[in-house]
Formats: sequence, structure tokens, C-alpha cells
Amino acid sequence: MAKRILILAGDFVEDYELMVPYQMLVMCGFQVDVVCPDKKSGQTVATAIHDFEGDQTYSEKRGHNFLLNYDFDKVNTADYDGLYVPGGRAPEYIRLNSRVIEIVQEFEKAKKPIAAICHGPQLLVAADVVRGKKCTAYPAVMPDIKLAGGIWQASNATFTDSVVDGNLATSAAWPAHPALIGEFIKLLGVEIKHV
Repeated sequence: MAKRILILAGDFVEDYELMVPYQMLVMCGFQVDVVCPDKKSGQTVATAIHDFEGDQTYSEKRGHNFLLNYDFDKVNTADYDGLYVPGGRAPEYIRLNSRVIEIVQEFEKAKKPIAAICHGPQLLVAADVVRGKKCTAYPAVMPDIKLAGGIWQASNATFTDSVVDGNLATSAAWPAHPALIGEFIKLLGVEIKHV
């Protein structure tokens, strides 16, 4: 039976940070359920594309509509092997949903693998699961992580690295997908062999 992954999304989730990990994890044989508070399977979330174009922060453009494939209200964390949290605008407001916070805390309590990228660690901060753990995020999230007792690890200049501490893997932005997804898969106890 395939390992099952839960992805927490919301409107204006970062496009690449939802679509690419979803596709990579499905390609590797995982069952991946993407949910959004107050939405059901068959509904969509709007995405936003963030890019690094030489400004003081990322730029933001309208992305695509992503089709949700599972009902948020049906989520039982005992049914999942890992949690993936993409970035974008979604984490800043879905963290206001008490069930979202419970879900993150349940994964942490069970020491199941959790991966978060960019602004995704805002959910981890809100759920109080970064305390004492090394992690990274988009640099603007650094104060949140430090105030929540996390141990900030700056990403490399190209945002292509990942930080792992126990069951938690984090990265600063979508250029780190190969590193983050690779570490997440290792945390899930799966080995990919290159032949």
C-alpha cells in the first residue's frame, strides 16, 4: 500500500510550491491528498506565482486553479504518513482555522514527517511545533520562527537547500524543491534508487 501524504492548501498558495511537490510525490508512488479548509474535493484553490526579479522581495502574479482531491472535513491524521505545507499567502490565513492547527500538532505529536517551504512554516509557528528545532523559511518569516523559539538557519543565496531537524524538513523557496522533497522522502522511510 502506498504511503499517504496530506497537503494543506488555501487560496493563493504559491503555484510551484503546490503543483511541483504534488506532482513529484505522485510520480514517486505516494497517495497525495490536497485539502483546503471549508472546501471539498472537486473544488479549486487559486494559486499565485512568486518570483525573484531583483526587487526587495518576491513579485506575485496570478497562477492557476488547483483541483482539490479530498475533503478537508474528512481528514484523519492517523490515516497519513506525512504532512506537506506549501507557501504563498495561504499559510498566513489558514493558520486561523483551529482544525488546521490541530492537524499540524497531531502530525508533530506522532513524530510523522513534516515538510514546509517558504511561508509554510507560518503554520508550524502557529501550531507551536518549531520550538527548539532548526528550520528555515522565506527570510521574511525569520522573526516569527525566532519568536516561537525555533533555531533559525539561513538558506543559501540561491534558496536551493533544505534544513532537517528530526521529523521536520524546511526550505526557503521553490528553487529548493529537489532538496526538500528528497529529504521529505527520506523522512518517510522511502529510498529512491538510481539505476
